[in-house]
Parts: sequence; structure tokens; C-alpha cells
Amino acid sequence: MNLRRFLVAYRIPLAVVLIGLGFLIGFEVTWWIAWIPFLVAILMIVAYFMVGPMTLIQGYMEAGDMEGAEKMLKQVKYPNLLYKPIRSSYYMLQANLSTAGENLDAAEEQLRKGLAAGIPEKEYEGSAYLQLGAIAMKKGNTKEAFEHIRKAVQIGLPDKDTEAAAFLQLSGICMQRRDFRNCKIYFNKAKACKPKNAQVVEQLNEMSKYIARIPG
Repeated sequence: MNLRRFLVAYRIPLAVVLIGLGFLIGFEVTWWIAWIPFLVAILMIVAYFMVGPMTLIQGYMEAGDMEGAEKMLKQVKYPNLLYKPIRSSYYMLQANLSTAGENLDAAEEQLRKGLAAGIPEKEYEGSAYLQLGAIAMKKGNTKEAFEHIRKAVQIGLPDKDTEAAAFLQLSGICMQRRDFRNCKIYFNKAKACKPKNAQVVEQLNEMSKYIARIPG
């Protein structure tokens, strides 16, 4: 891991060294071999701009080292040059860190940039819209929150617990609007997901108390 981290962190200096080595081999030995360090140097430069340190950041996230992940993200100087799927991951990670820091405006902007870059996996695209919905809720914009969360469940979410939580949020918004018909529909959809997460199950049980009071 340390060697890999070193190679990723020092791609440009290593590429310069390899180019110098290529010229040295070319002038002193033969140009037939010199192309090898030139090729490796070009690949390193391309990787620096199109991949960046993104291959290492997941390790930091899995280890719970958010500070380390944030430092690695800051090493990306030209995000618009990143390969599109990697660029979307970059903005999604930035949005998660901004959300954790309660910087909702930055998180919203980064999520929109990530969606604009294109997210290949539908469930992650759905999660991005769900996160936008959560941000809108925190800002008190229930109309926008409803649209984002509804779009999230239409696109698809990673698991049944997340899907159930999303339907419960939609049900709660409908209840606020006194749209009792759709409130019940979304609640039943949440129930049909059969969530296993204790927190979601608790929310489902709590919501059922309010649903039982709705006439009709």
C-alpha cells in the first residue's frame, strides 16, 4: 500500500525522471529501448490527470479516515479532466464530506456536478437524488425534497432499507400536505420493502400510529 501510495503521489516527478532516463538510454544505448520509459511516463501523466488519487481514497473511506480522504481529494487540481465516471465519484465523495460538515450549499452543488458528470450505476444515481432530497428537507424546501426523493425511488436505490426510508419520507411529506391518500400509498410501499434496519423499522412503527388515525 505504501509503494502504491508513493507511486500515485509522485506520478509527475517519476514521469520526469523516466523521460530523462529515456533520453539517456536513447543517446547512450539505443532508441529501440528508450520508448519503454517514455511510454510509462506518458501513462503516468495521463493517470495523474484522468484518474488522480481516486484509487486510494476508497481505502481511507473504508477505514473511516475522513481526514485522510479529504486530504487526498484536495490533491485533485483539475477535476474537469478526470475520466467521467471517476469525476462523478470525486464529486459524490466531496458531497458526502460537505454533508458531514453541514455545508449543505457545497454538498448540493457537488451532488449536481456529480450527476452532470454521469453516474453509471443506477442505485448510486438514486442515492444522489435521495441525498439532494435530504438537503432540501433540511433547508425547509419540502416541494423540492419530494421531487428529488420520488425521482430517487424511480431510478432505484441500493437496498430495501434505503428504499423503505425514502418511501417513509415521501409519506411524511404527503401527511404534512394533508394528502392522506398518497400518504397511505407511500407508507404501504415502505412496509412492503420489509426493512431490517432497526432505525427504519422504528420509523415505520412510529408512522403506523399516525396512519391508523387517518380516516378512510
